[in-house]
Amino acid sequence: MVGRLLLLLAVLTTRQLAGAAAASSSSSKVVTRLPGFQGRLPFHLETGYVEVDEDNGTELFYYFIESEAGTEDAPFLLWLTGGDHCTVFSGLAFEIGPVKFVVEPYSGTTPRLEINPHSWTKVANILFVDTPVGAGFSFSRRPQGYHVGEVSTSLQLHEFLIKWIGDHPKFLSSPLYIGGDSYAGKIVPFITQKISEGNEVGRRPLLNLKGYLVGNPATGERIDESSKVPFAHGFGIISDQLYETILGHCQGQDYKNPTSVLCAKALGTFHSLLSEVMLAHILREKCVFSSAGPHAETGDSAGAGRKILSEEAAAIKMGSRLKHPPVRPPLDCINYAHYLSYFWANDERTRDALGVRDGTVDEWVRCQDGGVPYTRDIASSIKYHRNVTANGYRALVYSGDHDSVVPHLGTQAWVRSLGFPVARDWRAWHLHGQSAGFTVAYSNNMTFATVKGGGHTAPEYEPERPTAHIPDTCRFHHPVCSRGSLHRTKPHRRRRSPTSRRPSSRLPPS
Repeated sequence: MVGRLLLLLAVLTTRQLAGAAAASSSSSKVVTRLPGFQGRLPFHLETGYVEVDEDNGTELFYYFIESEAGTEDAPFLLWLTGGDHCTVFSGLAFEIGPVKFVVEPYSGTTPRLEINPHSWTKVANILFVDTPVGAGFSFSRRPQGYHVGEVSTSLQLHEFLIKWIGDHPKFLSSPLYIGGDSYAGKIVPFITQKISEGNEVGRRPLLNLKGYLVGNPATGERIDESSKVPFAHGFGIISDQLYETILGHCQGQDYKNPTSVLCAKALGTFHSLLSEVMLAHILREKCVFSSAGPHAETGDSAGAGRKILSEEAAAIKMGSRLKHPPVRPPLDCINYAHYLSYFWANDERTRDALGVRDGTVDEWVRCQDGGVPYTRDIASSIKYHRNVTANGYRALVYSGDHDSVVPHLGTQAWVRSLGFPVARDWRAWHLHGQSAGFTVAYSNNMTFATVKGGGHTAPEYEPERPTAHIPDTCRFHHPVCSRGSLHRTKPHRRRRSPTSRRPSSRLPPS
């Protein structure tokens, strides 16, 4: 951990730090062209920094894309990504942003970009933020600035929003939503509650908060892990016998740290079988994890991939910062675009175009390898889901139904555990006359929906279906999911939440 932090800070020499410190604590740049994209950008892109910790000089980097609809009532979405230290560029370039990589063999030149026809920016203003500090291009001038956690990062994001919207008053009245997927699903409801509390005490500027949305969201609860077992059983990955053994010997245990020997042995067999499939989407070809992360392959094939990629990296023009390349996946792997992003983001021309400050981030990586300090101090996000929705804010929880990382079964279980009555029964929602998933709405203004064929990041694996279901004319609620437009629903005054009860690690009866 210390070694990785030192690596992050190694390039920040005394001279560079002094230069960074002299720069403005809040800055922005309108970007009209990007390396790899032919011609001018057909959308408004702004990048920049906002200082969120004056003592340590912590600044978060952002990408802001204005809605292509050009309407005054277009919703405003703050988007976070998984990780915990993954760059939000993943959300922009692989999921919901207006550009994506052209998937073609890397040739030693800047990877090409093209328009994403399913971008959510067609109907919404989206603010993508690299968070926590140390992710993407966000940085701190002092080493202690990198010592953050879930709570402090959430408070920094609240500070970020207050300052950013204060500098962009035209969006002050825009309906505000907080969104994210994977690990960010643990943070989003907490931030939403903090914004709500800030509004209640009159913190200026008042943010026009309307709700939030999370995809395949982690919660920190045991259900995230234990639901993998019935998910794998239902898809035929494990046998009836192993499923029954786990249910019999692991009752009430933490599946990550079982105390029973028989439970631990059964779970070992389970994980061995589950490793035979691609975890993020069980029907896709199993590929190497194209990121400097703990899940990267370390076998002979990975070593060969690193050797080849190192040779390719050497072909980049002088000035590239790519020194620790990831494993190269096969061209037909969905992760190949992730691999291309390393060459693009570490090109000096990209840094110049985006306005990245010299001396702040040496080598860009899609995800850190766990070596940056981070405190997991939100034990569970479920109480924040309950609090926020009980106070009248709307929520959309969606799940790609082929994800084994955070299975839809577990998400559906904790949504039910909130104890709110069903407002609209389970039913299909459609795209092009075919079912694209299934959905149910609750009386607390929360909708749960599955995305048929979706993986861990549903917009990446099934881009058209989430686009049709989420950012449509009902502003993040499809007509089949609610009784009206989300942005017209006003939050109620705070009221007592239903009796809190922790969701069981066992799934409730279906």
